[in-house]
Amino acid sequence: MRGATKQRRGGRIAMSLGVAGVALATVAACGQTAGGGSGEQNAEGLSEVTVTLNWVPYGEHAPFYYGVQEGIFEDEGIDLTIQPGNGSGNTVQQVAQRNTDFGWADTPPLANGISSGMPVRSVGVFLQTGPSSVEFFDDQGITEPADLVGKTVGGTPGDAMYGTFPAWLEINGVNPDDVTVVNVDAAGKIAALIEGKVDAIQGFYHDQAATIENQTGKEVSALPFSDFGMNMLGTGLLAHEATIDGDPELVQAMVRATSKSFLAASEDPDAAVAAMAADAEQAPDEEVLAAQLEATIGLLNLEEAPAPGVNTEQQWTDTLTFLTENTEFEGEPTPDAYWDGTFGEGM
Repeated sequence: MRGATKQRRGGRIAMSLGVAGVALATVAACGQTAGGGSGEQNAEGLSEVTVTLNWVPYGEHAPFYYGVQEGIFEDEGIDLTIQPGNGSGNTVQQVAQRNTDFGWADTPPLANGISSGMPVRSVGVFLQTGPSSVEFFDDQGITEPADLVGKTVGGTPGDAMYGTFPAWLEINGVNPDDVTVVNVDAAGKIAALIEGKVDAIQGFYHDQAATIENQTGKEVSALPFSDFGMNMLGTGLLAHEATIDGDPELVQAMVRATSKSFLAASEDPDAAVAAMAADAEQAPDEEVLAAQLEATIGLLNLEEAPAPGVNTEQQWTDTLTFLTENTEFEGEPTPDAYWDGTFGEGM
């Protein structure tokens, strides 16, 4: 439905962000893979595998914790360690440097990394409706992109939303010069909105809206880019090309376990939230987690996709073509260069 989207309130972490940065840098210097890598097995014969998230844990990640708790990854021969991330771009770099076995990252930063020469590829995007949006307090009365004229919007240079925001405005008949973008670092965007330094922020509404409402008690609305002419594939699983080529069985098992975990979480979100609340450090409270997971499930395209994480070549072509035509993305709209769809076949 077109119009502002209303957001109502409703494994393991291997190390903290600070420690993770030191450990990953040390491992990179040694040329080894953090967490043991795909060649290591534990005493039970399970492959010790790490996945680095796109950010510190929030509700979108609950299926990973639920899958660990329910033994879904173990059933696929995987002993999974979940590590916090520091932005999708950084996660792509960590996979490229083989500091982690798998990454969980947004598609536009992944595409940019690959076009710059990073030897990684997507093995399945799960959020098939992108969560990029402009978020604001409900009392702003914003219902369409034209209402942003004369407003200040907080954005973070370098992220996917910042790069596509001007094109999104133009698609909707708004001159980008009529909207003031204020540069804010990723960690400070929510505070900038709450403190009234900006009228709105660029962000993932399935993540931030619930957090803002929880902190302020005020209702938050959003204009999802996907509701106004611009839908790009969102977050998903990626791996190093050497892992894809050298251990396809492990990649297949990881994709299958992740898909099963997301499906299980969609069928019992309360249990998934409880699993994450019990096992994830730095996670928000359960009320926020529940709202974030509910919004995430709505982005999986479960009614059309054969299984969570299974994409079509057309989806990838559309996303890459949009990036090519509307942003500084320098790659070609050739899906095979960015995505290996063979691991989703038959699911």
